Amino acid sequence: MPHLRRAVSPAWWPIPRKVGGVWAVKPAPGPHSLRRSMPLAVLVRDVLRYAKTLREARYIVARGYIKVDGRVRREYKFPVGVMDVVEVVPTGEVYRLVPDPVSYIKPVQIPSDEADLKLLRIEGKNYVSGNRIQLHFHDGRNLILPADVGLRFKTFDSVVYSISGKSVRQHIPFKLGVQSMVFDGSNVGFMGTVVEINWTLKRRLSTVALKSGEEVKRTILDYVMPVGESAPILKLQ
Repeated sequence: MPHLRRAVSPAWWPIPRKVGGVWAVKPAPGPHSLRRSMPLAVLVRDVLRYAKTLREARYIVARGYIKVDGRVRREYKFPVGVMDVVEVVPTGEVYRLVPDPVSYIKPVQIPSDEADLKLLRIEGKNYVSGNRIQLHFHDGRNLILPADVGLRFKTFDSVVYSISGKSVRQHIPFKLGVQSMVFDGSNVGFMGTVVEINWTLKRRLSTVALKSGEEVKRTILDYVMPVGESAPILKLQ
């Protein structure tokens, strides 16, 4: 479907539903699903407030003023989602899109030395030719590693990924005691220590309990991303 009505766009998009016309910008096919992403035009206009109209937002994007994960994106429909790194070239400002309990996804300004680093969750892995292992990440990236290296990584682990070097800087295993963040569901944005993991034969039915202070939240395994051994490795708040 080439169009998207405002009324049925994701509820967390910060756009009015009954004014401004019938249609909203529909994200193009890309690294994130429609439900978990927003188009660059909405980010520039409604979240970062660099534009007042869609026309202005399209101009800013088309001029190459916005980078996503180190690459200039000129398509105003390009989808951006959790843990993407967005750079505003003229100002030098760099943001990481992180889960948030109010706005679902919010930009957090980060130092320039973190602009090349991105947190990725491993969604799966498989063997490929040459007895190598291919890792599949939550943003659609793939990374092929020698078997002896790839076997160290497991599904649901996270890595700190170098965007320019296309390599893993650090490995964060998913286990009890690790600091994790919920990136979807009713507890989105909650960060705490993993205190319980209930594995089942069906991935969708496996659950995780996170604790922060005296507060404990439970969610499904598919919604949890490790972010550090005892504290977040990168700036998330």
